[in-house]
Amino acid sequence: MEFFCYHRDRPGSVGLRHELVEAHWSYMDRFDRQLIARGPTFGEDGELSGSVHIVDLPDPAAARAFAFDEPGYQAGAYRDVLVHRWRNLLGRTMWDFPGGRTEGFLVLGLGSGSGADLDVPSGRDGDLIAFGSLLSDDGEAWLGTAALVRAPDADAARGVLTEERYAAVEVYEWEFGGRR
Repeated sequence: MEFFCYHRDRPGSVGLRHELVEAHWSYMDRFDRQLIARGPTFGEDGELSGSVHIVDLPDPAAARAFAFDEPGYQAGAYRDVLVHRWRNLLGRTMWDFPGGRTEGFLVLGLGSGSGADLDVPSGRDGDLIAFGSLLSDDGEAWLGTAALVRAPDADAARGVLTEERYAAVEVYEWEFGGRR
């Protein structure tokens, strides 16, 4: 099962995150083969704002353990963690992205109901690093869509979602992360 995990930084935690960088990498190295995508996010001010991990794990309990055992979470660096099942509509990892290692944007659309953007947007597949539906633990209820997008700016990245179909859409700068 694939899971989307987004650790959002607590204000003022950048120093703590930097202190924990080696512990974070050591922890993530244990999941190297299960990772579909990863990397830090940045706010409009250019400051570190969070960390995205899309990971293939056996079940929701393993996903929560992955998210909540992470050293930054354990040390109090994050204000919250979003953990949802994720449906990988591109069927690849970020390391398989034909555009190579690149910066981009995390576009996170949260919603409920019948769902939106349940298919890969036409004409955008060359810019999509990762794209998929956020789902309930049982995989039945649609909760939103998460995309990693190569785009010239946040507005262009936001355009990958049918924005009016979501209760909220968040866009963050994202940096390709990982040692693979």
